Amino acid sequence: MTIYHEVPQQVRWHVSASADALAAAVAGRTLELAHHAIERRGAFTIVLAGGATPRVTYELLRRAEAAWSQWHIYFGDERCAPPDDPQRNSWMADEAWLAGVPIPRSQIHPIPAELGPEQGAQRYTALVSDIVAFDLVLLGLGEDGHTASLFPGHDANLAIDAADVVPVFAAPKPPPFRVSLSARRLSRAEHVFFLIAGADKASAVQRWRAGDSMPAASIRPTAGVDAFVVERGTSS
Repeated sequence: MTIYHEVPQQVRWHVSASADALAAAVAGRTLELAHHAIERRGAFTIVLAGGATPRVTYELLRRAEAAWSQWHIYFGDERCAPPDDPQRNSWMADEAWLAGVPIPRSQIHPIPAELGPEQGAQRYTALVSDIVAFDLVLLGLGEDGHTASLFPGHDANLAIDAADVVPVFAAPKPPPFRVSLSARRLSRAEHVFFLIAGADKASAVQRWRAGDSMPAASIRPTAGVDAFVVERGTSS
């Protein structure tokens, strides 16, 4: 099986002194990219990540001013749980940010993971298939090097011929059933930001920087990725 490596991964590392500083940097850069995309073509497409680190960024965006009516929201992965389950990424993003800004609900596209891995993946594939490239993809990094719901050992989801959206079975962390954009689909983006804070991520960051193979290293947009990390792997 060929793992997704269309181009070598280029990583630009941005070090912040705290998780709050990281969130402010990412929120500011996101607003800049949105402004430029809307000026160019009247829309901004962004893929959201789950987790504690992105949540701080979302809370900052909730308090910002932007042309919200031109934003289009997608998600990188989702747990197979009911839409109102707090463990869902869409629930967290809504509570932290989306419910507080006037983005039309028709432009917020949660993954229908409540349908199960296979049907949820099929439905979301149809939704994202017409998007040539997302303007911005936000991602996290797990202690094992996973990103979105792309886990070590699940090589089919990293393959060059993987579908845009893939079902995930037997995930090594609960819940076991998920839906995720594939490495190939996440790599079709103008910009990709990794948000990484916490001492538990330090080892994964070191291995990534040393060139170890891990799912995060399979996200390879032509323009490279930007990794925002907290100094010494600690969070505020």
